[in-house]
Amino acid sequence: MLRRLLLRLYRLPERRLLPHPADLDLTAQDVELLAADGTRLRGWYVPADPDAAGTTELAEDGPHPAVIMMHGWASSGGDLLPAAPHVVGAGLPMLLLDARGHGRSDAADFMSMPRFAEDVEAAVRWLRSHPDIDPDRIALVGHSVGAGACLLVASRDPRIAAVVSIASMAHPREMIGRTFRRHRAPRWLIRAALRTIERTIGHRFDDFAPLHTIGRVAAPVLVLHGRDDRTVPPSDAVRLAEAGGSSTTLRLVSGADHHDLDGFVPVIDEVLAHLRMALSPVRAPAREQPPEPRR
Repeated sequence: MLRRLLLRLYRLPERRLLPHPADLDLTAQDVELLAADGTRLRGWYVPADPDAAGTTELAEDGPHPAVIMMHGWASSGGDLLPAAPHVVGAGLPMLLLDARGHGRSDAADFMSMPRFAEDVEAAVRWLRSHPDIDPDRIALVGHSVGAGACLLVASRDPRIAAVVSIASMAHPREMIGRTFRRHRAPRWLIRAALRTIERTIGHRFDDFAPLHTIGRVAAPVLVLHGRDDRTVPPSDAVRLAEAGGSSTTLRLVSGADHHDLDGFVPVIDEVLAHLRMALSPVRAPAREQPPEPRR
């Protein structure tokens, strides 16, 4: 009974009219790939602007680096399209993916952060098989649940080159607890709901909580969070940055809320600088030349 109520409470959003890359005068390839359970995922691959400054430097006459963008709950890759001109304009191809049950992808009975992560991993596999992409220079950019999923993927894939986490929660147990407490749910119901959710998704919250996974990410991480976020408190971002250690950079953005991604536009140059630095070709250090013999 409780499981049915929770599935109803966290039911996936209805489909709606979605933006398209052509709306922004972008050329994009319509992509289909398979999730871990065989579900069809849809996305757009947007190649880099060949005339963008720094494109040649990033590619060095070889495969390009690339960026995967994963949306949050009740959203879609189309909602992240406004960032695409900036990213491809900086010389970085990108793949915008719709998670299962979202956007143009096939329906799903339920979704979770681990399932979002499985879909991100499917996107990573697709890019690594692409002849124009360097398989070791792939960055992950995620929003909300998608951000937590990107951290989870990077925590178990040391080949990921960079992560940008936008408005991620610190721990799903805390997030769900806050939601229930806002509705004045009794403690026994909250505990029962948390146990039921763990059984339903097949994972313990502690195993995929961003607060725990970020410390296992080898790549540099940029943690972005709106100071006006009313869904996930900015203190979650502070805790994530502390858990991430020296390889993590925290940026709190004034005027940005959880769902209004336009609020993060003022820091897009910082995001691109983070990506370009992490995705630049690894240059082997110049070997010291032996001294010339004395004559």
